[in-house]
Amino acid sequence: MLPFQVLARDATSRARRSRVETRHGAIETPAFMTVGTRATVTGLDPSDLERVGTQVVLGNTYHLMLRPGPEAFERVGGLHAFMGWSGPILTDSGGFQIFSLASDRTISERGARFKSYTDGRMHMLTPERSIQIQSALGSDIMMVLDVCLDSRSDEATMRDAMERTHRWALRSLAAREDDGQALFAIVQGGVVPELRRASAGFLVEHTFDGFAIGGLAVGEERARREDVTHFAAELLPAERPRYLMGVGTPVDLLVAVGAGIDMFDCMLPTHLAWQGTAFTSTGRVRVKRAALADADVPLDADCPCVACTRFTRAYLHHLFACKEPLGYRLLSLHNLTHYNQLMARAREAIEAGRYAAFAAEWIDRIDRHEHSDKRIGAA
Repeated sequence: MLPFQVLARDATSRARRSRVETRHGAIETPAFMTVGTRATVTGLDPSDLERVGTQVVLGNTYHLMLRPGPEAFERVGGLHAFMGWSGPILTDSGGFQIFSLASDRTISERGARFKSYTDGRMHMLTPERSIQIQSALGSDIMMVLDVCLDSRSDEATMRDAMERTHRWALRSLAAREDDGQALFAIVQGGVVPELRRASAGFLVEHTFDGFAIGGLAVGEERARREDVTHFAAELLPAERPRYLMGVGTPVDLLVAVGAGIDMFDCMLPTHLAWQGTAFTSTGRVRVKRAALADADVPLDADCPCVACTRFTRAYLHHLFACKEPLGYRLLSLHNLTHYNQLMARAREAIEAGRYAAFAAEWIDRIDRHEHSDKRIGAA
């Protein structure tokens, strides 16, 4: 089993401060995991990731199986060596990417057959093949192959997908050969509480190293997502890590930490950085706005990143107006610093037993762009 220890519990919420031990180092939770889809975080190198406080990089099994292919990783000894990252790596199974290919894939009990976006060839991804590829990647934490649906799907369709996810999870578990590579199951069931309860109840009976909540942030309203997160987190064992997949904004993370979630990933910090949006301690800032052309002040006075300590909002505005790559890079560094600093502060607040007050204070500061109902997981 993956070594996991709860170090502190917050008396004012369900938040907890934990540590996950992997072959490539410890993960201090609550933790945000940086998305490195194609063995890279766009525009940044591993030393950049270390500097902004990254603990875990998330790789994408679907994309990496297509290019460069598992043979490349077998040749060099895994994803760590290939991309020059020495810290923990979590790899997803490819389930979400298969979900997004609605017109180019068919799903059967065997697995998912889909057309490659790189060369148009057809591929078959089964639970066993997904584990084989993740094994070649050498990831510290692997994910089972699951069936992901729009959360607004009808209950019968959602139940069928959930039950297939369970069967695929057991096939994934049977396919794992190296116990040193942790394997997380994925709780599905959309926004239907009875399905979430059934999914968690089935999966926790098996020897998975941790449990993820999947199938959210795919169509449902924010309040519904928060309700499901709180409900599902309570169904998962306290002695195992809990991972909320693909979510989300800083407010999303603060609310979910209060529900007892340990780990998160999302493409928003880097994706929105390339669009000119920064997450700051007072809310989102669009650096492309004309009003910032003469704003000779830091992007965020509370942030220690290079974008905030060496440059001004006016300079960042100029870089984006000129489409200079430095602008995208600086905003990526800033947003990842912001996320990691927020999680570090959350860990401190949990240790101090004041997470509810901490989260409420931060949500009030940044919520004008997030539209949350400010629920942080009452104890």
